[in-house]
Amino acid sequence: MHTVLVTGANRGLGLEFCRQYAEAGWRVLAACRDPDNSKALHGLAKRHGGLEIHALDVADHAAIDRLAEELRGRAVDVLLNNAGVYGDNDQNDFGSMDYGLWEQVLRINTLGPVKMAEAFLPHVLRGERKLVVAVTSLMGSMADNSSGHSLMYRSSKAALNAAVRSLALDLRPRGVGFLLVHPGWVQTDMGGANAPLQAEESVRGMRQQVEHFDLRHSGEFVNYLGKPLAW
Repeated sequence: MHTVLVTGANRGLGLEFCRQYAEAGWRVLAACRDPDNSKALHGLAKRHGGLEIHALDVADHAAIDRLAEELRGRAVDVLLNNAGVYGDNDQNDFGSMDYGLWEQVLRINTLGPVKMAEAFLPHVLRGERKLVVAVTSLMGSMADNSSGHSLMYRSSKAALNAAVRSLALDLRPRGVGFLLVHPGWVQTDMGGANAPLQAEESVRGMRQQVEHFDLRHSGEFVNYLGKPLAW
């Protein structure tokens, strides 16, 4: 049985990843900041015995280390870094920037996935798939930025893309792969009700990219359908 560890597992894409992987027969380690208040996640756990729920705030590096220690010796085939925040709003644009919030966005969206990869590398190396996935965004593409704004979110995802690209090169000799995947514009709390894509379809597509991943493509930046995206 393969194992996937999903961050930000309590809602949106994270919850849908947990549902689909659990239904596919995977062991799911579902990590989120406040599991006690996630009825949907607990409902999934009741229906699927292979789903475990763990408390984790990816902004807290000590908490990441504690969870890695708690799961010491266990294999993680796919480490799926899904947790993220947007941060930007109309009161937070250039001229009235909340720099403390910007640092928090970077800590969650950029440092969090890198710290997860670092702390859980021994677990990933024990796994059969040896894959680290980062759910990123086309908004992190500098080539695609034609509308400006969203400084916090754009910069955090651009930095994530750069970091993961480097990790892909650094860890390729150890057989560890990295995948940067853009989920599309999805109807979630972040994406909003006007988004054209349902979480189920987006996650199904991203799971296909995981399923067909090959180490030769480590570090690539693609969308949920596998289309290469500009950096």
